[in-house]
Amino acid sequence: MTTPLTVEQLKPRLGRLTLIDVRSPGEYAGGHIPGALNIPLDQLDRALPALRAAAGRNELAVVCAAGPRSRNACRQLADAGVTALVVTGGTNAWTEAGHPVDRIAGARPVWAMDRQVRLTAGSIVLLGLLVDLALPGARWVSAAIGGGLVLSALGNSCAMGALLGKLPYNRPRPGTPTLDATLATLDR
Repeated sequence: MTTPLTVEQLKPRLGRLTLIDVRSPGEYAGGHIPGALNIPLDQLDRALPALRAAAGRNELAVVCAAGPRSRNACRQLADAGVTALVVTGGTNAWTEAGHPVDRIAGARPVWAMDRQVRLTAGSIVLLGLLVDLALPGARWVSAAIGGGLVLSALGNSCAMGALLGKLPYNRPRPGTPTLDATLATLDR
């Protein structure tokens, strides 16, 4: 079970807790809560020893764009014996409340990964159905994407999101701290 933390509860505690942003480096660079450290969700296992140590020193809170990835991260942490708070509504709720975000110089906002997945999956499904009009059988591509989405939901993982995360606009921007630098910060 994860303990929720609203953005209004988070704001006065920013300097007293360790805030981990589990979005892609591109999303993080485009705007993150001040003081948040970027550890992408797919790198959480690698960061576990440093996160365990950080949680032993102060409270640990996890944030993403809207909440699903941070809840997933908190479940992974809980399974590893690490307690963490989940920021309700994520960075979106933070900005909607009028709070400032830090940006990496030169970075532009990037769509949240779930939005990128919806666009990609929906486009492939529509394309498969349209191509099927000229090339019978192409609709099975659409069926495969639908099946992949069902498996993604059941397994609470996302292969398409992992692939999209490797695209250039989702990679770290110059000036974005590397995971190793972030882990070194946690070790202090």
